[in-house]
Amino acid sequence: MHRSVHARRITGTGGTGKVAVMGLLERHGEVRTMVVPNVRRKSLRREVEQHVESGSMVYSDSFKSYNDLNIEYIHNVINHAEKYVEGNVHRNGIENFWSLLKRTIGGTYVSVEPFHLFRYLDEQSFRFNNRKSTDYWRFDLAVRQVVGKRLPYAEVTGKVGEKPGN
Repeated sequence: MHRSVHARRITGTGGTGKVAVMGLLERHGEVRTMVVPNVRRKSLRREVEQHVESGSMVYSDSFKSYNDLNIEYIHNVINHAEKYVEGNVHRNGIENFWSLLKRTIGGTYVSVEPFHLFRYLDEQSFRFNNRKSTDYWRFDLAVRQVVGKRLPYAEVTGKVGEKPGN
């Protein structure tokens, strides 16, 4: 990126102007993703408690917001500044998911509006969770889930409740 373009687009740290997302992956199981309001301990803890059974083994990186997970969970931490794997402690599965999502956003979707981000996360989670299925089965499952449901244009554009012509 040219220096002038970089100066115009990139300000502060890498998180400036970005929407926070969180992903939870059960080993050899399904991934769950969600848009979170911020990356503070309270927000992330709420999501973990909602989706992970108490007493489960949790693997994370050394991000400080995860520090108190060992109170309710068996919490194993891998510090990426030192190593990426130590025995069974790694985050390779969820890193694989994020890699696939980023490639899809950059290649297929090209641009993603924050308002619709949860929809892209849901689609990519569906693809990831059903990646071992045949294309026919995955397509059939997707179609069965949308039959009889409506998604009005106003909801897609975020203009629910506005009168036509506004």
